[in-house]
Amino acid sequence: MTEVAAPAGSQAVRRALGLLSCFHDNGPELTASDLARRMDLTVSTAHRLARTLVATGFLDQDERTLRYRLGPAVVELGQLSFHQRGLHLAVPELHRLAERTGATADLALLAGTHAVIAAGGSVERAGGLGLRRPLHSTALGKVLLAWAPPGQAPALESLPLDRFTGSTITDPARLREQLGQVRADGYALNNGESADGVRTLAVPVLDHLGHARFAVAARTSAAVLTDDRLDHYLSPVRTCAAALEILLIPPGERRS
Repeated sequence: MTEVAAPAGSQAVRRALGLLSCFHDNGPELTASDLARRMDLTVSTAHRLARTLVATGFLDQDERTLRYRLGPAVVELGQLSFHQRGLHLAVPELHRLAERTGATADLALLAGTHAVIAAGGSVERAGGLGLRRPLHSTALGKVLLAWAPPGQAPALESLPLDRFTGSTITDPARLREQLGQVRADGYALNNGESADGVRTLAVPVLDHLGHARFAVAARTSAAVLTDDRLDHYLSPVRTCAAALEILLIPPGERRS
């Protein structure tokens, strides 16, 4: 079998996209040395790539500190994607859910080995959390795994199962068992698995094939979201998910 050669310039494209991905964790502005270390490149190569991205608007550079941050071209593309996907329509429903529950309401979608928060309170707040959340330790992630379309979910054995607290599930077999329970219950819980004292309830936004296009969650403290108040939170979260099915899923792909 003849190996297909990579297109000319593909390495530079991959490196440039990798450089942009260095900002996924919503952390501080990065120096050329930071980018080089994260990308395993020489500082001169990282600097050259970054300067090209600055020239095209995908990065900005602070003239005083020489640190880089995402540029206006990324903002523009993000806003275009946000509206093309209709995610702006979800914002009022998430606000309503937050008002009804007193919790932080979030909407997420599956992206590789992470749940990406696309709208909601976590996007609006400057908490440094980052918009990519682990799949195995979050209620949003568990929902996206449990109702993922065939072939789209990463294999549990290859999923990064980092331990964040003493409650984090790090065994693939145990995670698989819990995902079965999530499907049976119709919702997922995060019981302090990403951060101590935090409890989150999430449900799927399903299409006509029973696959989760999105997950919606209410996040609060374990002291507030107790077992005896679970139904108090579950009802409005499910109501929100039902509304989002109509708002975010094309008519021919909605559940009847």
